[in-house]
Amino acid sequence: MVTSLFRYERIKTTKTKAMEIRRTAEKMITRAKEDSVHNRRMVGRRIKDKEILSKLFTDLGPRFKERNGGYTRVYKLGQRQGDAAEMVILELVDRSTEE
Repeated sequence: MVTSLFRYERIKTTKTKAMEIRRTAEKMITRAKEDSVHNRRMVGRRIKDKEILSKLFTDLGPRFKERNGGYTRVYKLGQRQGDAAEMVILELVDRSTEE
């Protein structure tokens, strides 16, 4: 799901999953701020899609270069109809509006 977050820069999921994704995504973006072989390999352990890995280091990392943290935002949507799970939208803070 972290790959989906980096691909679409906005995903709809449950609150519990979003908090786990957020933790992992924030660490990956912090590593992507400095493009080195070591950082690419560390992030590449989790992200198998080479296109998304490239986007992370060439687009997202430099975009958040001046930010010290807090790269994601969570919007609450309410409860899901079937099982009453809390639904949220998880998105990157400075996401591009190209849709």
